[in-house]
Amino acid sequence: MFFNIILLGIVSFLNDVSTELIAPILPMFLTSLGAGSLAVGLIGGLRDSIASVLKVFTGVWSDRLGKSKIFVGSGYFTSSVFRLLLPFSRIWPNALVLISGERIGKGLRTAPRDAIIADSMPQCRGKGFGIHRTLDTLGAILGSAICFILFWARGLEFKEIILIAAILGFLALIPLFWVKEKRRLPQKITIKIGLKELPKEARVFIRIASIFALSNFSYMFFILKASEAFQSPIPDSFRVGAAFASTKLAIGVPILLYILFNIFYALGAIPFGVLSDRIGKKRVIGIGYFLFVLTCIGFAFANSLGAFTILFALYGLVYAAVDGNQRALISELAPGNLKATALGAFHTSIGLVALLSSLLAGGLWQISPSLTFGFGGAVSFISAISLLTFR
Repeated sequence: MFFNIILLGIVSFLNDVSTELIAPILPMFLTSLGAGSLAVGLIGGLRDSIASVLKVFTGVWSDRLGKSKIFVGSGYFTSSVFRLLLPFSRIWPNALVLISGERIGKGLRTAPRDAIIADSMPQCRGKGFGIHRTLDTLGAILGSAICFILFWARGLEFKEIILIAAILGFLALIPLFWVKEKRRLPQKITIKIGLKELPKEARVFIRIASIFALSNFSYMFFILKASEAFQSPIPDSFRVGAAFASTKLAIGVPILLYILFNIFYALGAIPFGVLSDRIGKKRVIGIGYFLFVLTCIGFAFANSLGAFTILFALYGLVYAAVDGNQRALISELAPGNLKATALGAFHTSIGLVALLSSLLAGGLWQISPSLTFGFGGAVSFISAISLLTFR
């Protein structure tokens, strides 16, 4: 069922073209609506946690019904609808509600979709998730590139770019028609029973991944750090053109750096997935955790284009090593009839922690951005050491 991986990859590719048209400008869009660092942290945390909280419910529900595809389709449709409403936000609380609604769609689809991927390539799950992550991230690269062109070359406003992205999102529904899911017997389980039946190893790894999630606050703080670094101060006697050029640079450069992040994510996803099938997923995930320590240390002190170029590339390699392989490992640790439940529990646990992580990051940011990244590096180091003790 390799064809399933390709089809679901195309779906994610198209959806990410839409999503990542918005992602690199989202922090600046929120600040233009009056959001401060705490509000950005709240929205960034909710963006991850709302989706993740739903994943355990949809994972259990999917296993109970023995069906996954219906959740995948409804999830992508829900996200597209809320994305369409986002550009009409007037104040940041409006955006908070709509972004949260858009994440509900992600919560509906992710665990059932990952279960289909795990069932489609049972002997090479690391490679399967790596292929899917690569196609997903190629869509992110294209979406971010289109965002840069629309902003820099065409001069479109944030709301116009978001509206275009929302319309493109509906295209992702088309390839789902040909996805074939493996027949599974319905399971008589509840959330409590399903989680209780997970092996001890799966529960321990979920805890370790949750520690890492506490360090891995919203990407929006990485964008904001780069944006502030390129926001040159304008004297009181400035000309309007100079102020516009400074603002354009502070938005355009972070978009390009975000594209670089996704390029390295895409380039590394399959090699890290194949490597994990050979040497073990735990080792590759551990490499990713330690790389994130270095990334956070670098961001704490970075203030030049050269430094940000290296660090955004390193940030992409972190996701290439960690994202797909964590899903593949939890799929291997879970029994065959509870894969969606295990994936849902995994996503929900790290999502709940993500809200706390981004709120802490926003609070520390008000004191000093360096404290935010210092916190991330310290907690990531703890997660890496914890993983070393995991058997």
